Amino acid sequence: MNKIITIGRELGSGGRTIGKEVARRLGIEYYDRQIIDDAAKISGLSAEYIQKSEDNITGSLLYSLVMNMPYGSGCFEKSRETLPLDTQIFLAQQEAIVSPAAKGSCVIVGRCADYILKDKEKLLRCFIYAPIENRVRRAVNEYGAAENGAEKMIRQMDKKRGSRYNAFTDQIWGARANYDLMINSASFGLMGACDLIIESFDRINSR
Repeated sequence: MNKIITIGRELGSGGRTIGKEVARRLGIEYYDRQIIDDAAKISGLSAEYIQKSEDNITGSLLYSLVMNMPYGSGCFEKSRETLPLDTQIFLAQQEAIVSPAAKGSCVIVGRCADYILKDKEKLLRCFIYAPIENRVRRAVNEYGAAENGAEKMIRQMDKKRGSRYNAFTDQIWGARANYDLMINSASFGLMGACDLIIESFDRINSR
């Protein structure tokens, strides 16, 4: 049975680095930006357009309704041309997440993967967060963000990620009820967070 770890994260919390390291240690596949490329192939839209769309999603009842379309029912193929482009993109990303999760064990970062795969057995849903001062420091030192604008940039991106997640699910981004494990990466460090995820992963899969 395939074993899946999903990682949601606040910007600057180190979630992407943690996800890559966890996948490396476990010897399983890692998916993040590749989902954009795969969704581009599925939808016929450019990867650049999909990335831009991700950064500008707003809430809509239609998104929640579409999110509940049964995967594999042909809904996407039958109706994609009549749906808003943002919704077409989400459905393509949904397919780009479900497909690798069906093929083998993997780590998937972001893009509502915890919700899309919520009914899957052997799933560990993680969320990485950290105090704003730690995230600002990481954004400046590792992402090259301007120090005087880093906090504003982080809060704006968090708001966009939350809006996208809330728009396509019936859940709230970052709410503890949606995850099996929430880790403050400032308290444990990135490698300590990896240790916690792997230990939790082993516990879930030994049941």
